[in-house]
Amino acid sequence: MPTKAKEQSSQLNRGYEPYQETKGEEYMSDKMRAHFTGILNKWKKELMEEVDRTVHHMQDEAANFPDPADRASQEEEFSLELRARDRERKLIKKIDETLQLIEDNDYGWCDSCGVEIGIRRLEARPTATLCIDCKTLAEIKEKQIGS
Repeated sequence: MPTKAKEQSSQLNRGYEPYQETKGEEYMSDKMRAHFTGILNKWKKELMEEVDRTVHHMQDEAANFPDPADRASQEEEFSLELRARDRERKLIKKIDETLQLIEDNDYGWCDSCGVEIGIRRLEARPTATLCIDCKTLAEIKEKQIGS
């Protein structure tokens, strides 16, 4: 019987084992890239399954309610689902771009400063393109501009 902490941990890492580096292993070795390819492909598959579920749900639940309030509730529910799926569609596109970066051997380095992003950060956010320092700086700038 899994413990609650173990269940939460597996939910956080999407059911994969954290990468264990071997001594002297080069950053973004073939083995590391295969690890992240697996994570990204699994994530993409889960998102695609969710899209399919939404389509089937909307087809099954689509009804022409005579009551305007019921009709409005259903339309609002569908609208929220479609917005969520649109965000997921954009995420799938970003996953595809990240998979291409892995294939091109350009994955794992910060787009801004060129340093290693880090394995643990990439496991937490596999589509990350900035190291934690550059991302923090970008968020501070964004907050200042937004104010």
